[in-house]
Amino acid sequence: MSQETRPAAGAGGYRRVFAVREFRAVFAAHALSLLGVVVSEIALTVLVYELTGSPLLSALAFALGMLPYLVGGVLFAGIADRHPPRRVLVGCDLLCAGCAALMALPATPVAALLALRCAIAAVAPVFNGTRMATLTDILGDGDVFVLGRSLLRMVSQSAVLVGFGLGGVLLTFVSPRGALVITVGTFLASALLLRRGTRRRPARSRPAHREGALVTYSLAGVRQVLGDRRLRALVLLLWAPPMFAVAPEALAAPYAEQIGVGSAGVGLLMCAMPIGTIAGELYAGAALSVRARARITLPLAATTLLPLLAYGAAPGLLWAVPVLALAGAGAAYTLGLDRWFVDAVPPDLRGRAMTVHTAGLMTLQGVGMALAGLAAEFFAVSTVVAVVAVLGSVVCAALALEVRATAPRPARPLTGERGPRSERASES
Repeated sequence: MSQETRPAAGAGGYRRVFAVREFRAVFAAHALSLLGVVVSEIALTVLVYELTGSPLLSALAFALGMLPYLVGGVLFAGIADRHPPRRVLVGCDLLCAGCAALMALPATPVAALLALRCAIAAVAPVFNGTRMATLTDILGDGDVFVLGRSLLRMVSQSAVLVGFGLGGVLLTFVSPRGALVITVGTFLASALLLRRGTRRRPARSRPAHREGALVTYSLAGVRQVLGDRRLRALVLLLWAPPMFAVAPEALAAPYAEQIGVGSAGVGLLMCAMPIGTIAGELYAGAALSVRARARITLPLAATTLLPLLAYGAAPGLLWAVPVLALAGAGAAYTLGLDRWFVDAVPPDLRGRAMTVHTAGLMTLQGVGMALAGLAAEFFAVSTVVAVVAVLGSVVCAALALEVRATAPRPARPLTGERGPRSERASES
């Protein structure tokens, strides 16, 4: 996008982002593809249970939506930089549509259903990483990009709130395979929006960087991200709070049983944190300046899990819900970290870096859920969540100090005279 069509970095909040035509296409495509993923997850879970009668296989069908992220994000990350981004995005959508179409066929066996689910999940980090990197081309790499990323995250959080409910309602009218046909349509519509609504751009990597096998190139990108002290600190701080924050959501059902609130309480406990996250990001994005968001980033990242300490007192639903919402609101720290991460990543590494970020985020949340569930086998849920809050806060505080330690230093005056006071680095 030319500089003239990018919104100025001034007032206007989220309106600046929606003023960009290409972003509107990306936003709509994101909503459609996310709808397709949610519907396919519910439909596949129900379908596998109907075919096998096995709760284990049904749960596995759902879990497979998260597990292959690491494989796809690590081994295929190079696709995001080696090929034109629009071609990658459209190709990922078409591949997912093809997988969903095969899943909808009556003759597809259970083993193939699970394998196709893995394929869709392995494609997801490449798609998400390429889209994140492309946003820097569409919106620039400044504050408008940060707000665009925030909007896409809020769509994802909203899907947690309404997607599964809508999917359940949908399955009362159509069969699981019929719902998978709808999923095919959402992926195709997303591909069409991206093909018609975004510009063709060249691959990010220069010809000299395109040598070697895809896996080798992808792994080289992983090493670059994790081998650089600044990038490693930033990406770990982006990963750590969500990894610990999933504990109360993963344990919502047993905690509702512990405090005796029933299935209605489970829904409230699971919705509270996403609502807080959306509210926190909306406020930070619309009401705070870039400088103010930078100032609160590290304190919020270090303390966002502290409200969960209240779980140690086994609070009832009346107190647990606002505690979870407050913890979710702390996720507004991501607006500042997103900006610093993009600033620190070289342009020809952005596709791979964003893919690694997405893969690690999803994988570690899965690990967090599993570990929380394992701990709850031996200890009360309230105790588990409180301990997670302590451990997570220590880890996040240490990572916040590392991010501060790696912050770029202000340039020194070249002469011996006392020059005008330079601005502090945005992290300070």
